[in-house]
Amino acid sequence: MKFTIYQESRIGKRANNEDRIAHCYSRDALLMVVADGMGGHYYGEIAAQIAVQVLVESFQREAKPEIRDPFLFLQNALTRAHRSILDFTDTHKLKDSPRTTCVACVIQDNIAYWAHAGDSRLYLMRGGKVLARTRDHSRVQLLIEQSVINEAQAAVHPDRNKVYSSLGGREEPDIEFSRKTPLDAGDVLLLCTDGLWGVLSGEMMAVALKSENLMQAVPMLLNQAEIRGGSHADNLSAIAVRWEDSYVEEGGETTTTVSTQTMSPDTVTTRLDAFGRNPNYKTELTEDEIERAIEEIRSTIQKYSK
Repeated sequence: MKFTIYQESRIGKRANNEDRIAHCYSRDALLMVVADGMGGHYYGEIAAQIAVQVLVESFQREAKPEIRDPFLFLQNALTRAHRSILDFTDTHKLKDSPRTTCVACVIQDNIAYWAHAGDSRLYLMRGGKVLARTRDHSRVQLLIEQSVINEAQAAVHPDRNKVYSSLGGREEPDIEFSRKTPLDAGDVLLLCTDGLWGVLSGEMMAVALKSENLMQAVPMLLNQAEIRGGSHADNLSAIAVRWEDSYVEEGGETTTTVSTQTMSPDTVTTRLDAFGRNPNYKTELTEDEIERAIEEIRSTIQKYSK
């Protein structure tokens, strides 16, 4: 596999960052995951952290170096994350279960497979245009589909942040899956939270990501989103990958390109920030509270590890 990848999460103008993002890859498979936590106190960020860690640790176990069945992997891992969050809720006797949106994508054999619950999005971009994107599990999306409101009205609708499917709620999540989607060299996949797509259109992001280096283009988009979000800018997070693998060998490899050809079959490279350890994930917790939260997350996840 050959690809260029960049990820970043920012707090925006919120008191805390409840977004979590990660990617990891073996010699023959790549996983990307984005989660946007919802819940009082610090529990939203814990729900998002649990979701991302469950996906990553599942990939680390099962990418040998390919995932046997990517759709089954996504279904099992997202369901396991949902149950892990519920277990955390029960253990702490919380009145309301913390929840998180989640979008995850596996790429192997030049084919992308993705699944999501909630309104964190995945865009597939080709030639500066949006080829496909996930459908939000939100009340506003339902109103758009019923022709009650249009896209412009949706952007300022008071219910725009209300989702009907998530990991961790008492209702079973409505997990939606993509089709098997072959990728061409040069395709860009963008996974992001609503802090980004809520203020920048998919078309605008596709144009920005068409020719620019991802290391420059993604921070530029995040800057624009923060400016447009103003004093109420939400947490905003993104993972973007430009797929550079192709059945036709191409030249001009850049220094930021990841090539997995020489990786050992039993090696997995992971980019996942530990809970409370990333300065971009500002938290009001003390060091002792962070340590307890890390231990609680770990013990919760271990119950559902195989």
